[in-house]
Amino acid sequence: MKVVLFCGGYGMRMRNGASDDVPKPMAMVGPRPLIWHVMRYYAHFGHTEFILCLGYGAHHIKDFFLSYEETTSNDFVLRGGRTELLSTDISDWTITFAQTGIESPIGERLRRVRHHLDGDEMFLANYADVLTDAPLDEMIDRFAARDAGASMMVVPPQSSFHCVELGENGLVGGITAVSDMPLWENGGYFVLRQEVFDHIPENGDLVADGCAQLAKQGRLVAHQHRGFWKPTDTVKERAALDAAYARGDRPWAVWEQGVHA
Repeated sequence: MKVVLFCGGYGMRMRNGASDDVPKPMAMVGPRPLIWHVMRYYAHFGHTEFILCLGYGAHHIKDFFLSYEETTSNDFVLRGGRTELLSTDISDWTITFAQTGIESPIGERLRRVRHHLDGDEMFLANYADVLTDAPLDEMIDRFAARDAGASMMVVPPQSSFHCVELGENGLVGGITAVSDMPLWENGGYFVLRQEVFDHIPENGDLVADGCAQLAKQGRLVAHQHRGFWKPTDTVKERAALDAAYARGDRPWAVWEQGVHA
């Protein structure tokens, strides 16, 4: 199944200054960028055809793959000055690099790569900046068995803030952690059918337009995931993932576990 990755945003909260034009999916976690970790996740489940929706800082992503060095994350033998790889990462991957505009919203980026999907009934999509150990096979199978236009992985709220219940005269009736409330937020992992394109207008958004319209029609499925899920919206969040990688605490790396998450 083809995987569409949205990797053309500015990533302003991840940038270190005006001269930093590296897109967020290229932020490093361990020896590889975020987008690599996301792609390895999909490849682990057998999905190795990728369509990259490029925009801001596209050359960084292109250069990374055009000069990809397998020895960075694979064992190898150096014999007679020649490198013999004992394993590979991307040798069986097919990657389409598509420029989808600098300012394009997510929905428009998806519209612009529709022809690369070859009319496939179902395909996968991802923001390329969130890591998880979610069981992808289960997510796909559940959606395939449903008569729906899209499936969105949802996760409990990640905020550490508390909500305050106010009663009469300004008295506090209760305090509840946001994470304990019966709420769910978009987890950024999608399984989609071609039907979604019927609900995304020109310069529209995948969630606010496409998914919202499908939800109104009762054709949007939620896949609830309470396991590992970490976004990288800020430098602090990226640094936390990098530190976790360094100490060997990387549950998103399902390919290292030998079995599906």
